[in-house]
Amino acid sequence: MSYTHIKVPEGGDKITIQEGVLQVPHNPIIPFVEGDGTGRDIWRASVRVFDAAVEKAYGGERKIHWMEVYAGEKSFKQFGTWLPDETTEAFKEFLVGIKGPLTTPVGGGIRSLNVALRKLLDLYVCLRPVRYFQGVPSPVKHPEYVDMVIFRENTEDIYTGIEFQYGTEENQKFRDLLKEAFPKEFAKIRFPETAGFSIKPVSVQGTERLVRAAIRWALQNKRRSVNFVHKGNIMKFTEGAFRDWGYRLAKREFRQEIVTERESWILGNKEKNPALTVEENARLVEPGYDMMSPEQQAAIRREVEEALALWETHGDEKWKSKLLIKDSIADVTLQFVLIRPRDYDVIATLNLNGDYLSDALAAQVGGIGIAPGANINYESGHAIFEATHGTAPKYADLDKVNPGSVILSGEMMLRYMGWHEAADLIIKGMEGAIAAKTVTYDFARLMDGAVEVKCSEFGDAVIRHMS
Repeated sequence: MSYTHIKVPEGGDKITIQEGVLQVPHNPIIPFVEGDGTGRDIWRASVRVFDAAVEKAYGGERKIHWMEVYAGEKSFKQFGTWLPDETTEAFKEFLVGIKGPLTTPVGGGIRSLNVALRKLLDLYVCLRPVRYFQGVPSPVKHPEYVDMVIFRENTEDIYTGIEFQYGTEENQKFRDLLKEAFPKEFAKIRFPETAGFSIKPVSVQGTERLVRAAIRWALQNKRRSVNFVHKGNIMKFTEGAFRDWGYRLAKREFRQEIVTERESWILGNKEKNPALTVEENARLVEPGYDMMSPEQQAAIRREVEEALALWETHGDEKWKSKLLIKDSIADVTLQFVLIRPRDYDVIATLNLNGDYLSDALAAQVGGIGIAPGANINYESGHAIFEATHGTAPKYADLDKVNPGSVILSGEMMLRYMGWHEAADLIIKGMEGAIAAKTVTYDFARLMDGAVEVKCSEFGDAVIRHMS
């Protein structure tokens, strides 16, 4: 399409997708939003790192043609709108893009520009890898044990934004409807007359496409496990259903490549004792078996029989080479990622849990300032890679802040495009710069013997250490 404010670079070609496979030319056009506040400094440093990595990796045979698109404060000042239609159309047309941090407008209208872009493009996966770079200051003893990738569902849960504010006519209507149509549920509300209400939708389709993406990624990248993180012990028909639907999808679509944790216990028990009966195995798997009702015991025995039916493809320890599918309660997970981080690898979870987890994990490996992120629709190919931190306006235009989040988001983008050699060079450059203690103020104040450098100078250091 033609654009009024966006200038499409000459000499570049579009990224396309055919039969689910991204088609990336050697001269792709990539839309970018530089971001608000510190985003301007960060983008200038980051784009030089991206261009240097591509040049060094491919000797000039490949080149990104950057196309600026507008959102946030810069857009509002120039065009009177926080998110022009042109911007979303450009991301739709050119498939893959990157953005810096954006201001969330105060007052009515769009709650969050980031959320708006995710919804408009149906970017249902929020992908947040968390790993440690040697030498980064950390509050935990063994940050090097942290190497996790979070697949956070991006379109459902309470982030859907269906809320009824106390004191409004809408609240009154919803409260009356709840009281009339669902009196038992209404009776559970302690103070209904002064309550605000929020709706938490979790669907089969939303769950399955998120879990499918997580398992495919884990298999392609030879990861050990996928963990469904949920609060299903309390929210049984939303978060509990997420867990159940996740297991169902895993067994239905990836049966030969995966084993569930409980299946591994059952198969392992049989391997240790081939004479073990189904009921004896059931008692080992479920310690409370003897206190269960006959119906519950029968369900456990069926589970054992179904697992043992996999013996030809999973028995005799063949299950140990499969991708392990397991689940854990959200509050337990938040504890265990601190004290047992090596138990976690790929995490698939709902929107709110993923928000908590990704930021908590980022704190273990240096903070959100170097935490990358992406929002992806694997079917359409659309992807926006982004800084995960805020705009920090008090540091704007001071050439001071850490550009690591955008740099590593760009590394994710290059890898998504299949340009692994350039992505590897960015990781090498980051590792080298940090190991040399050539870092921005946020790390320098916590590292002995560090040399504090500007945002732009850190970009220079990353480029230098690519060699």
